[in-house]
Amino acid sequence: MDSTELVRVAKQGDDEAFFQLVSCHKEKLYRIALGYLKNEEDALEAVHEATCRAYTKLHKLRKPQFFGTWIVRILMNYCLNELRRRRRQTSIVHEPIGSGQVVDSSRIVIETAIDKLEPRYQQIIFLKYYEDYTIREIAEVLGRKDSTVKTWLYRALKGLRSHLRMEEEDR
Repeated sequence: MDSTELVRVAKQGDDEAFFQLVSCHKEKLYRIALGYLKNEEDALEAVHEATCRAYTKLHKLRKPQFFGTWIVRILMNYCLNELRRRRRQTSIVHEPIGSGQVVDSSRIVIETAIDKLEPRYQQIIFLKYYEDYTIREIAEVLGRKDSTVKTWLYRALKGLRSHLRMEEEDR
């Protein structure tokens, strides 16, 4: 059964079909959540929450062929809201990806520069270079035109270069 048919069956109340749909996307969802939240436990919580939200709102999905981009968007919105909530509670302290994992110092510099970008530019960089999404796929996830995504990507890279130059001058 293809994913479009699984969505139709899941909309009719088949929990097993919904489970199969989510299982197809679970690794991608986890990687995205980990990229945003930088913590394994928080990433798992985000995937769980996004899955619950998708389950309760499945009846609102208009085009079954877009289930993958729809659930990714739900996850990204949850992650962004979680990051905003954290910022309100405490100041952000950059944590390396994964607990106990050795991280290359250049990667820390790049991630710090990405953190300084506007959230929409962070999304574009993350989806394009960490998740290997195409411009068209990013446009679908964000609900924007391809040309808008290209412009945002250009601006994001320009801002990233600027932040990296400033970092290098400070050394």
